Amino acid sequence: MFVGGDSIKGEDPNYSDQVSGFLKKLDQESLIVTNMGLEERIRGCAALTNCESFDHALAGFLSQEPWPDDVQLFQPYETEQILLPDNANCLAVQTFLKMCDLKYVVEYRTNAEEMSPSGRVPFIKCGACLISDFEPITSFVSNKGISLSAHLDEVQKADMRAFMSLVNTVLGNAENYLTWVDDETYSKITKPRYGSVHPFPLNHWLCFSKRRTVLKKLSALGWANKSLESVYEEVEKGCSALSDRLEKSRFFFGEQPTELDALVFGHMYTILTTPLPNNRLASTIRGYPNIVDHCKIIEKQLFDCYGTVISGKLQLVPSGVAISSRKVDPMELLVSR
Repeated sequence: MFVGGDSIKGEDPNYSDQVSGFLKKLDQESLIVTNMGLEERIRGCAALTNCESFDHALAGFLSQEPWPDDVQLFQPYETEQILLPDNANCLAVQTFLKMCDLKYVVEYRTNAEEMSPSGRVPFIKCGACLISDFEPITSFVSNKGISLSAHLDEVQKADMRAFMSLVNTVLGNAENYLTWVDDETYSKITKPRYGSVHPFPLNHWLCFSKRRTVLKKLSALGWANKSLESVYEEVEKGCSALSDRLEKSRFFFGEQPTELDALVFGHMYTILTTPLPNNRLASTIRGYPNIVDHCKIIEKQLFDCYGTVISGKLQLVPSGVAISSRKVDPMELLVSR
């Protein structure tokens, strides 16, 4: 069962209430009609509780089950293939799962992007569900009763969401701009790496198609026509706001990490450790020592790494991960527990 990121999170503000009502109704039905198939019961209860769809209801149902030991996180290869924006997102999700002390295995695939239900990486396979992107994954985990921000009050949670939006809007767009819009980075880094796992002429066509897609998105967000200098200015403002919020604390909300810490670490650490033709982006972050220290604290606590810390390119490969180079048909993931 494919479950896209958007369907997990939902756009309805009453989604949590709907899922709760759906689960209660499902429990009642299971006591009354024991010979009814699970799928039929879920469909019927979804209709009775106004859940948007069977997939939506099933996502809520499956998210209530315990976290299994065989969760897989799929992403492209770090050494020769992955690009700056995807690397940041993959590291953010890995960091979040480690902060929650949830078991997972990293599976490297050359076609991870094509395997993802949303077309974006990373994505996780948890039982019968495939969930992609940082926020849908954190929402999925939260529905299991596991949250890094449970200790925050409502005002703090609102602040956390605002800063997470800042990270995605500023750092995420800046990473995509440098990777796909800046001609020097595109020709020297993006094009060779993105097409490295595909034969000619497919490598050129896929890179051209991806660039067109990203440019269309950045154009809609008002970023495609920015100058490189204005992009660096946006990053400077974003880092300043994050630095002011962090101050001298270990984490953004005291002594316990939250989803924001995982997201910031994923982006900041990746920028600091990824060589680019122009490393001004990393230099901007280095101008905020408390943000760099924040990265060092999380890296030291969570990752058993190979290489140098912060000062150079580093593959964040936790010990014991599974590595495979074979391409996988996405249909292989449609298996039951």
